[in-house]
Amino acid sequence: MKSTIIKALIRVINFLDRNDFPQVGLQNGTNRDQWIEKTLKKIPDGLKILDVGAGELPYKKYCDHLDYTSQDFNQYDGKGDGSGFQTDEWNTSKIDIVCDITDIPVESVSFEAIMCTEVLEHLPDPISALKEFDRILKPGGYLIITAPFCSMTHFAPYHFATGFNRYFYEYWMGELAFEILELQTNGNYFEYLGQELRRVTKGC
Repeated sequence: MKSTIIKALIRVINFLDRNDFPQVGLQNGTNRDQWIEKTLKKIPDGLKILDVGAGELPYKKYCDHLDYTSQDFNQYDGKGDGSGFQTDEWNTSKIDIVCDITDIPVESVSFEAIMCTEVLEHLPDPISALKEFDRILKPGGYLIITAPFCSMTHFAPYHFATGFNRYFYEYWMGELAFEILELQTNGNYFEYLGQELRRVTKGC
């Protein structure tokens, strides 16, 4: 039964790719990357930015005008526990600061910007991470966050939550006295299904 379902899903993806829908299931990532690039370009030159949970540093290329530092806990290896979606390979050898995201060994108010992209779902206590960002960030600084509203299990066993909607941000940014300058949604139900279909059939 399982192999039959997988074969059917692969046929769906192949159909989409053959019939002028090659971007279905890929647009969420593309839109997110474009938004992050645009947002980073708005940060004035020379400011210190900390990329938390930076992984393989996908957005460092957009930070050439900034004083960039990366952080990660460096425990995910691409294979995880084998459950859900895994990347097979994961290179974090270029991370600057290896530590727990809720206890980063830097002085308070030491960065003008913090970037946290697709990380909150991998934290058992995302609120403690937000509080740590509040400690590190200088007054008037920039906090850039992206996190999934819906997502299948990935990078297990380091996947703890999903459902990060506008109410999550509005509540916790208010509690921590952040001012929300932009709150942007991304994707739709059909695009989400396409994304997860591609993940399920990856490598099959």
